[in-house]
Amino acid sequence: MKLAPLHDRVIIKRLPEEEKTAGGLFIPDSAKERPMRGTVVAAGPGTEKVKMQVKKGDVVLFAKYAGTEFKMEGDECVIMRQEEILAVIEK
Repeated sequence: MKLAPLHDRVIIKRLPEEEKTAGGLFIPDSAKERPMRGTVVAAGPGTEKVKMQVKKGDVVLFAKYAGTEFKMEGDECVIMRQEEILAVIEK
């Protein structure tokens, strides 16, 4: 399935959850939080007033309850407006 977001919306594939802490302790499923990071898999063209600042392949940080969640080809994804993205994570 291929989706093309409209206007200033982006589709983000969530990054995998952390399996263990920085100290090496494994995190049980009951204590894991949903990742608030993901990779942009598609971005709309923007609007006359809103130019797109993110592009396909960018790793971004977003708010915990931002966007609308859905599954695409078995992956957890979120569709949201560009303004809901908090930051682009640079490598």
